[in-house]
Amino acid sequence: MKNSVQLNDKYVPLFTDKSRYFVVTGGRGSGKSFGITVFLLNLTYEAGHKVLFTRFTLTSAAASIIPEFIEKIELMGVDSDFRITKDEIINLTTGSSIMFKGIRTSSGNQTAALKSLSGVTTFVLDEAEELTDEDTFSKIDFSIRSNTKQNRVVLILNPTTKEHWIYQRFFMYPNFKSGTNGSKNDVTYIHTTFEDNKKNLSSSYLEQLYDLKRRDVIKFEHQILGGWLNKAEGTIITNWKVGHFVQTDLMCYGQDFGFSTDITSLVKVAVDKDTRSVYVKAIYGKTNLSTSDIAYRNKTECGTDLIICDSAEPRLISELKNMGLNIKPTIKKKGSILSGIALMQDYQIIVDRESEGIIREINNYVWHEKNERPIDKFNHYIDAIRYSLMYLLQGVNSGKYVIR
Repeated sequence: MKNSVQLNDKYVPLFTDKSRYFVVTGGRGSGKSFGITVFLLNLTYEAGHKVLFTRFTLTSAAASIIPEFIEKIELMGVDSDFRITKDEIINLTTGSSIMFKGIRTSSGNQTAALKSLSGVTTFVLDEAEELTDEDTFSKIDFSIRSNTKQNRVVLILNPTTKEHWIYQRFFMYPNFKSGTNGSKNDVTYIHTTFEDNKKNLSSSYLEQLYDLKRRDVIKFEHQILGGWLNKAEGTIITNWKVGHFVQTDLMCYGQDFGFSTDITSLVKVAVDKDTRSVYVKAIYGKTNLSTSDIAYRNKTECGTDLIICDSAEPRLISELKNMGLNIKPTIKKKGSILSGIALMQDYQIIVDRESEGIIREINNYVWHEKNERPIDKFNHYIDAIRYSLMYLLQGVNSGKYVIR
């Protein structure tokens, strides 16, 4: 390595292994970004390397990714060795470079900007869980074919569900145990957790993690330990993926009420009719919230924007209105649940990557064994989404209400 920056031993195979594929997984605070960034900067000290660093959605590398590289360059004390532009980092001592590009282009042709690239020796796909189309990955993968340097394809991700093509291709079919390190069939697996990075984490941050473990073991195992989520058999909503929430002109909030056992949930929903996409984001999901608690949380998030809520609590709705909230009940009638589900199935659902609760519900929301209705659980966020989506697309004000 070029410098004295301490790198976790688990990342050494990036330098030493001769595999084509490197699958790097881990949860929050695991040090993935640090390890990969330091590796790539060191790689540029070998002449002849051309690194393509991508994300599915990358609007501005200068604002989102390059600052992380600049921080590591300064930490390494090699500022004078690099020239940095808005979308490229060039090692002046060797000529090797790191280019930053998004897979999804503004024109909608997702791979057009990448297919023509030549000379790339290392392809890095960050936030790889957001790329749900294996064919798109394969097109880029096949273009990495330099015969002068070792070719590397590096996937960096926070695991989602076991239905994802990355799990199917790199873990299920090779029969490699997730959450472990090693090599098999031209693939090197690197997995780290916060336990591998404790010396760089504050005591208050660690306490947050331990508190999450006490409150929600499943969420802890997924988000913090980087475990893959299981999916129930026969799930109702299948046309979904993890991504970033996108603001559109057609948006509102949805709310489902609970109390001691069931959570009170608030979601934000945005519809893009042109692409038939629905973007959803969990704002909160809590039990034992009083009316004043709900009012405070909703005002903080929504202001005066519209909330479509469960109609089963008319007194609560009236009290929230009196507290200044712009809230109205969904219209429930015979068949409205199935109608709302059909509407959700007719669109591509993009779940914000931080919305763990929504992901968990989608993976467990199934049809009842004895009738043609969904089970009455794993539906608190889903019901809130359904209320808002039916209002936006089916109500008397369909397509007209806009959050400013």
